[in-house]
Amino acid sequence: MKIFEGCGGNKSHNFVVNRLFAMGRTTSIDSYVQQFVNLDNEELATFSAAFKEIRAQKRQFLIQPNFVARHRFFVLKGALRAYVVDEEGQDRTIQLAIEQWWISDYNSYMFQQPASMFVMAVEDSTLLQISFEDEQRLKSSNYKYETFFRIIAERAAAFMQRRVITNLTKSAEQRYDLFLEKYPAMVNRFPQYVIASYLGMTTEFLSRIRNQKLRFKG
Repeated sequence: MKIFEGCGGNKSHNFVVNRLFAMGRTTSIDSYVQQFVNLDNEELATFSAAFKEIRAQKRQFLIQPNFVARHRFFVLKGALRAYVVDEEGQDRTIQLAIEQWWISDYNSYMFQQPASMFVMAVEDSTLLQISFEDEQRLKSSNYKYETFFRIIAERAAAFMQRRVITNLTKSAEQRYDLFLEKYPAMVNRFPQYVIASYLGMTTEFLSRIRNQKLRFKG
């Protein structure tokens, strides 16, 4: 199998494998992709070589409106959010991401058109980024890579559908309870205003819900 070209790697398989594992950054993405497709050592090295490790400081923007999103990001360490700003200047959180989650402005990334969202690091973060072009090369070179990206796209679509239904059918308190149940690790990673925005309520209303729960426990 031909070593993946266009991502800055050497064509020698041994060099790629040694280089990547020496960098010590592939364990997380390697174990992640193997949950969905079975790759041999060469295929895994080719896949990993398409990613570049980057660091983002807290409050650093990775994507901004009107600029094309050239990359999608896999979180090795840290927390990020994607949001839009409405006509009244209020931000609306579209997506949150912590370790082993993906994030981007997907409409911009997939169609290579100007973004409508901000993607910002909420914590100092370590990420793996892959460019749109390198992802397309991967998918065209091996059906297993195509299968992997299709699976995560399907899972993301199903997740967004569940979120829309929850926002339409559940009360604000029920939405917060579900968030606590499903994503307890996120509660202390994101500011209260971000969680409120993600759940479709004001910060004041979320604060009221949390205070009521504290009084009930007391």
